[in-house]
Amino acid sequence: MGAQDISWFSLVWALCFLIPILWISFKLELALNRAILISVARMALQLGFVGIYLKYLFLWNLPWVNALYVLLMICVACGSILKASQLKFTVFLPAVFFSMLIPFCICLLFFNRVIIGIDNLLDAKYFIPIGGMLLGNCLQSIIIGLSRFYSGIKKEEKVYQYALTLYQSRLLALKPFFKDSVIAAINPILASMATIGLVALPGMMTGQILGGSVPMVAIKYQIAIMLFIFYIQFFGVILSILFSIRSGFDPFDMLKQDIF
Repeated sequence: MGAQDISWFSLVWALCFLIPILWISFKLELALNRAILISVARMALQLGFVGIYLKYLFLWNLPWVNALYVLLMICVACGSILKASQLKFTVFLPAVFFSMLIPFCICLLFFNRVIIGIDNLLDAKYFIPIGGMLLGNCLQSIIIGLSRFYSGIKKEEKVYQYALTLYQSRLLALKPFFKDSVIAAINPILASMATIGLVALPGMMTGQILGGSVPMVAIKYQIAIMLFIFYIQFFGVILSILFSIRSGFDPFDMLKQDIF
């Protein structure tokens, strides 16, 4: 038994709470109305298109098409990360792309083969939805990590230069900034894992229950997916910083000023 369907008319009713939000935003002169309307419209259109082409992806279930679609997701995620981090796209794209691709592919293929136990590792039913969950939940951490790292060095550039003269090593001079960035990026997922099930019921578990799964099966899936979200976030943050260092600094170990 699947979840109860929602009619298009009912979905229109879901927009009714936008009216007071837009009115309050207008009265308070928040200048958010245009951004709110654009975001809602983009969300609806994008999810509408996803619903259409996922139907055919699941129907065809071609491994190379599924892999290509996930690579496209990673590219879009990289663009979103660099835009939010306010870092130059052309400089950091390779570093961010491979810092996401490596832990993402390892964790997703391991999840499908060892945790779920499916033979077709690129099966669209598992590969795309689970990949989307893993990928979508690692964006925030990498954004925080990169932003904190480079903005921290830019703000405390004299501290970094002093540490550079003291240690005669770029990696040692960058270590305090690196540690601070990783901690700031990982703290949200740690807080989420510590309160999950008490403060909120997570999306995957809720979706499986609505889809007809028994609660214990949904809980086991949720525990596994949260662990792998944490793994990808942790390694993604570390690799994104380490891979980007060569692009972010000049041959004299000084932070490039044209990377922002």
